[in-house]
Amino acid sequence: MWEYQVLPSDDPLDQPDFNSVDYINSIFPTEQSLSSIDDVLNGMECKIHSIDNEIRMVVRGQTNVDQDGRTALEEAQHVISELFVHIHDIKVKAEQSEEMVKEITRDIKQLDCAKRNLTSSITTLNHLHMLVGGVDSLLMLTKKRQYGEIVMPLQAVMEVMKHFQSYSNIPQVKHLSDQVNQIHLELAHQISGDFREAFSGPNAKHFTPNKQLAEACLVVSILDSKVKRDLLKWFIGLQLSEYCHLFQENQDSAWLDKIDRRYAWLKRHLLEFEDKFGLMFPPDWAVSERITVEFCNITRMELSKLMAKRKSDIDVKLLLFVIQRTSNFENLLSRRFTGITLEDVDGSSLKSKINQVSQSLNPFDDSVVEGNNPFKEDLEEESNSSSPASTMQMTPFHGIVSKCFEPYLNIYIESLDK
Repeated sequence: MWEYQVLPSDDPLDQPDFNSVDYINSIFPTEQSLSSIDDVLNGMECKIHSIDNEIRMVVRGQTNVDQDGRTALEEAQHVISELFVHIHDIKVKAEQSEEMVKEITRDIKQLDCAKRNLTSSITTLNHLHMLVGGVDSLLMLTKKRQYGEIVMPLQAVMEVMKHFQSYSNIPQVKHLSDQVNQIHLELAHQISGDFREAFSGPNAKHFTPNKQLAEACLVVSILDSKVKRDLLKWFIGLQLSEYCHLFQENQDSAWLDKIDRRYAWLKRHLLEFEDKFGLMFPPDWAVSERITVEFCNITRMELSKLMAKRKSDIDVKLLLFVIQRTSNFENLLSRRFTGITLEDVDGSSLKSKINQVSQSLNPFDDSVVEGNNPFKEDLEEESNSSSPASTMQMTPFHGIVSKCFEPYLNIYIESLDK
């Protein structure tokens, strides 16, 4: 049954239930059909020969298949050998390519490093050229006192010097650095001398603000902060020298009942200062506020010494009077000034904060819109009528002068107990 399914056939001889009698009867169904028995036998013999031939061909074919299998196996082994050789060649070429890529990459890295070094060298040479030219230019401009033309080269030279900080061990660079530092010192000394000559020299009374000193202030802003600090300290001291002379403790105007004269002097002085010198100093220097702060500090110390010597002359009425006037004065100062100089002595952050104050350069100018000028006489008169409690407000200038009255508040408390 299995062979029949593999090799299907309609031949009765191939049937599994073959019956020879039935097969003969089917060939010779009648006696008359026996006459063709010879033909049937011949056909059978031919079929047997044909089957024998097929069997021989199959046997011979199996012999050839074995030989062909060996040949195919040998060919396959040969192909595999050739394939292995090709794979080996590809691996060798891949290794060679990888090595070549490494060499190319190494060359690229070297070229990139050379490019960076070359770029750095060119930049350094340009900076060196700028530095040498800048130093020569600054030396010439300093001698000619052309401060307006010094600002830009000086800033550029200072920026370039930052680039050469790592080269400070090179003699030539160190020499240039020393020259730049010497220029800074010369500028500081020269500008300080110019200010002293202008404001305290023989012709100080006839001095008028000029562009040269205004430009010198811009140069000072670039130099070390100590230069600006020292210059402002001297200048503010000069501005307040008259005040210190007029209100010495041996003067009648120095006592508490004349305290309004002190504040009136500051108002008048700042009006004159702003009108004459206001545009000469950069706004971020806040010179008017610095003068005011120093005025308050001097006033506080002088009043403290004076009251300590004349404590017996202080009564309740006088104490309340000076506290009221001083508190009003401090409140008015806080309306005009930001108080930034109380926080930043060097003035390094003044520029960013001074722009927030959009008021007149003249702190006492009556042309300021009403309500923005706290020093108008009518406002001062209004504030004079207010009580001490209403004027004691927490402002940047609160207590800058009135603090000196605190040790004497017991006089007021003792009067209440009575």
